[in-house]
Amino acid sequence: MIKPSHYDDDGYVIQWAKSAIPSNTLAALYGIADDCAERKVLGADVGIDLVPIDETNTRVHPERLAARIQRDGGTGLVGLVGVQSNQYPRALDLARRFRALGCQVCIGGFHVSGTLAMLPGVQPELQEAIDMGVSLFAGEAEGRLDEVLLDAQAGAMKPIYNHMDDLPGMEGTPVPILPRERIGRTAGRHTSFDSGRGCPFQCSFCTIINVQGRKSRYRTADDIERIVRVNVAQGVNRFFITDDNFARNRNWEQIFDRLIALREGEGFDVKYIIQVDTLCHKIPNFIEKAGRAGVKRVFIGLENINPENLAAASKRQNRITEYRRMLQAWRSIGVLTYAGYILGFPADTPASIQRDIDIIKRELPVDLLEFFYLTPLPGSADHKTLFEKGVPMDADLNRYDLNHSTTGHPTMSRAELEQAYRDAWATYYSPEHVETILRRARASGISVGNTLFLCLWFYGCVTLEKIHPLEGGWWRKKARTDRRPGLPIENPVTFYARYWSDQVVKHWKMLQLVVRYGRLRRQIKADPNARAYSDLSLEPVKDDELDELEMFTLSQSAQNAVSKARRDAAASAAAKARAAAG
Repeated sequence: MIKPSHYDDDGYVIQWAKSAIPSNTLAALYGIADDCAERKVLGADVGIDLVPIDETNTRVHPERLAARIQRDGGTGLVGLVGVQSNQYPRALDLARRFRALGCQVCIGGFHVSGTLAMLPGVQPELQEAIDMGVSLFAGEAEGRLDEVLLDAQAGAMKPIYNHMDDLPGMEGTPVPILPRERIGRTAGRHTSFDSGRGCPFQCSFCTIINVQGRKSRYRTADDIERIVRVNVAQGVNRFFITDDNFARNRNWEQIFDRLIALREGEGFDVKYIIQVDTLCHKIPNFIEKAGRAGVKRVFIGLENINPENLAAASKRQNRITEYRRMLQAWRSIGVLTYAGYILGFPADTPASIQRDIDIIKRELPVDLLEFFYLTPLPGSADHKTLFEKGVPMDADLNRYDLNHSTTGHPTMSRAELEQAYRDAWATYYSPEHVETILRRARASGISVGNTLFLCLWFYGCVTLEKIHPLEGGWWRKKARTDRRPGLPIENPVTFYARYWSDQVVKHWKMLQLVVRYGRLRRQIKADPNARAYSDLSLEPVKDDELDELEMFTLSQSAQNAVSKARRDAAASAAAKARAAAG
């Protein structure tokens, strides 16, 4: 089971000694496969040997793996799992090498599932895999892996296993787990699991609703407790719950109560990162229980503060009037907040992007802001719309990582949009604002050191490594011969000279930042008045803030336009209803 990485702009696989984000798909599939092995699905006298590999922290050697399969009897399957669109070219390149070595190969993940769900027929890049004898798996593997393994044992893999019309329930399914030594290759030794899948919202840029469905499915509190206990038993106690919105899980309170009991009743030292929406604070007891359960970091899909942009993305559930109140609620229990922010909506201009970020810096107490291009990901409604209209989109799937511009913009050239993206990172993580972030952390009882580490991580990934922080890690590794096909394999002297000089330069620049901000951190921690620090973003929310905060008045015309569009749509629907009735 290989979770592939993808190529950087120079054609080298993005790989680290320790990567940042644990793969939920790899953990889920390992648990499902381990259950198959325990149940002896291939027969009482047939064992199943499981080898999980995350390419973001482990180099893949097809020749060695193929030889291992031959030594173990010659019957094997290489699963390229959790393959996103930007990882599909790398997955296809690996599949080609494995097929040349005589291995059976299957590719699954969001790209295969989303493309088959949203586009007609079998798209060319999927057909390319089928033509080389690679199988495709669409959907989720719970209860469906037995068939794949039996077919692999018989040497009779089907071209496509399509389960998109029959998504499984999650209750009582095998525990998502990875061996401890595999988890040790991620920074912070985090593992991951999902407590629910699916989403009822209709955000046009999102693939989840079309891959995991609009009907939410959940694990029970018993399931979650079992996941935590099994991992803690092997010494793993840091978790990333990957649900795109944990607050929408109907079992959230039972789950939190169970996790609270483990921490407060049995002394479990467990901590969690979760993802939520901008209205979670309105759920009674949600944030208070999250803190008691061990939640220490929260990712929030802020997306944008311009009402016109939110309406264009069909993300009407985001209410900017609640942003500050929500962020202050998380700060009140000492939780560090991340927020995703999308650039490139039709109403965006370089000036409006800068204006909006400056407003966020002043008026919202968010700790870390990470920027993404508005990207028509295969599997999303945006991609389907552009596909059907014949609008040009970048043909290289490797660029669909939310860190590259992939289609045109109505008012900005590609160069202008890319500059606006770079400027956004520089604006938010300016020295002045980093100091503000650290002072807010100290005033809220959040670790200043941890906050600084993450600020440097985010800024360093973008400015030094030229990749998104979600693809970051510690100590970049490059294999000279693992370059994207079509690009030349460099001379060893040239390659290694540049590699080591880059490492020295990048680490020297990072060391300079660490020293500079380290002094600031010590000053803040030594300041006897640091706890009393306050600014506009930390002030209690007032009922009349709509008249005072620029965030809520920056685009009155946009809000009016949204309201008018809704009135027009309602009037049109009413007219159609009257015509039908008459």
